[in-house]
Amino acid sequence: MRALRIIFAGTPDFACPSLAALIAAGHQVVGVYTQPDRPAGRGRKLQASPVKQLALEHAIPVHQPQSLKRDPEAVAELAALEADLMVVVAYGLLLPQTVLDAPRLGCVNVHASLLPRWRGAAPIQRAVLAGDPTSGVCIMQMEAGLDTGPVYHRLDTPLAADETGGSLHDRLAELGARALVEALPGIADGTRPAEAQDDEAATYAHKLTKDEALIDWSAPAVAIERQVRAFDPWPVAHTRLDDEQLRVWGARALDEATTAEPGRVVGADKHGIRVATGEGLLCITRLQPSGKRPMEAAAFINARNLEGVLLG
Repeated sequence: MRALRIIFAGTPDFACPSLAALIAAGHQVVGVYTQPDRPAGRGRKLQASPVKQLALEHAIPVHQPQSLKRDPEAVAELAALEADLMVVVAYGLLLPQTVLDAPRLGCVNVHASLLPRWRGAAPIQRAVLAGDPTSGVCIMQMEAGLDTGPVYHRLDTPLAADETGGSLHDRLAELGARALVEALPGIADGTRPAEAQDDEAATYAHKLTKDEALIDWSAPAVAIERQVRAFDPWPVAHTRLDDEQLRVWGARALDEATTAEPGRVVGADKHGIRVATGEGLLCITRLQPSGKRPMEAAAFINARNLEGVLLG
């Protein structure tokens, strides 16, 4: 296929493999759209997004409008690039219809779920939290609705028993780049049909909040283990110990019955801290006390007796 003139829109690390794949495939990336630089770190200095950094390494012009919905000049500038296609990967800004219609072939999105399951902002973490056996990526034609457009291509991947939000994020970022490059020739010449989504089967992946990372010990141990894995590396599952936050970075559900009240520590040894839940025991293997670095549970209990302590 001939090289396409492509506008790329993305912001975080997840989008970088897709941009790199387009460059490696020989397409002409005529412009990169990414969110404005944000303050970051202790010094709160302005920091460029990962996508901007990658674009500048390849001398690709970068555009950072505050909004495309309320800036007609920015939309006109985008249209003037005369792109064949716009590829959107975790951009973070809403695109008005004028932008969706600007490229000759419209806009496609690399979405980190097997649509119509997990439309929305946090499909990766929701898949782990729900205990889905499989996740994947879709290359979708964008339209006005949220992740409702027809799907050109999909690739799936099984979730490991110890899958975390972070490990699945990294794998789907690479899988999305592969799916994008595979789909482009058929999108460009019209030989790859797009399959309409079944709206009745859709589920919504709400944006993550810090509040939902608080562990409810009355939940089953299996559900709490998934919460720990889904919210690694953010927002990190946590509980309370003596009025201080205790982050839980690693845990596994144990198929052991208990009559202890949920949240009660029933044992602690080199294998971890066993806590009663609404159904079964949860063994905490890695944690982070307030103001300290993450550590193995065995190291934590060397300095503290937790037998009988109530968490939460």
